Amino acid sequence: MLARFFIITIAAFLAVPAAAQPFTFAAIGDTPYFLPGDHERLGRVIAELNQRAPAFTIHVGDIKSGSTRCDDAIFERVQQHFATFEQPLIYTPGDNDWTDCHRANNGGYDPLERLATVRRMFFRDEFSLGRTRLPVLRQSADPRFARFVENARWVHNNVMFVTLHVIGSTNNLQRNRAAIEEYLERNEANLAWLRAAFAEAQTQNRAAVVVAMQADMDFDHVPDRRPGFNDTIAALQDGTIAFGRPVLLIHGDSHYFRVDQPMQGAVSRRLGPGAVHR
Repeated sequence: MLARFFIITIAAFLAVPAAAQPFTFAAIGDTPYFLPGDHERLGRVIAELNQRAPAFTIHVGDIKSGSTRCDDAIFERVQQHFATFEQPLIYTPGDNDWTDCHRANNGGYDPLERLATVRRMFFRDEFSLGRTRLPVLRQSADPRFARFVENARWVHNNVMFVTLHVIGSTNNLQRNRAAIEEYLERNEANLAWLRAAFAEAQTQNRAAVVVAMQADMDFDHVPDRRPGFNDTIAALQDGTIAFGRPVLLIHGDSHYFRVDQPMQGAVSRRLGPGAVHR
C-alpha cells in the first residue's frame, strides 16, 4: 500500500458541529518490505517525516515481506528504525509480521510464537513508540483482554483514534485448529474494542473516529469470500451509522493507494464523510 507515506489533514474531512482543531498525521505501511534495500528507503522516509513533524505517525503493519525470514534480528532492525521517529509512532501488526511465518522461506516458525514475540518487542508499555512518546489506552488494561497489548486508543484534538489487530491472510482464519482458535479469540477482542471506541466517541461527542488496521477486508467481495472479515465489517458499519459523523478507515495490505467509500448501508447508500443512515 504505502512504499512512502501519506499525510492526512483532519480538517480536510471534518464537516461536523463538534469542535476539532485542524492537525496532520502520517500513515505508512508495508515498510521496510524488500530487504535489505528498504532499510535505506525507510530511513529517508523517517527523515522527511521528522522534518515535516506530523502530530504522530501510524504504521499499519507488514514490517517485512511475506517472503522474508521472521528472525528476531529482522524485528530488532525495525525497532531501531522506529526509535528514530521524532514524533510518536503507533504500530499495528500485519500478517507478514507473524501469521505467514510458518512458510519455509520465512524460517518455518510457529506463528503463535512469533505473535508473542511481536507483542513482547513492540508493545512493552502504555506508550507509543518514537522519541516523543504518546500515552495510549491499551485493550490489555481490561483483564478480559489482557493478551491484546497491540490494540490501542487515543484522542487528538477531539478525534478518536483506534488500532485493530485485523490482518491479511484471511485474518488467520486458516490452516489448522490452532490458527482458527487464535482468530476466534482475537476477533472477539477486536469487536469489543471497536464497539467500545464508537461508544466512547459518541458519549464524549468526538468530532470523528479514525480506525487503523493492516487488512484489506475485501469490501468488494461477497461475504462467503471474506469469512475472516465479515464480523469486523458489520461492526464498523453499525458503528459508523450510529455515530453519524466522519469515520476514516486506514489500512495496508493491497500495495496500492486508493481513497474510496466502500461501505454501504442497508438501503445501499454509500457511507461517506458525515453520512447519517436514515
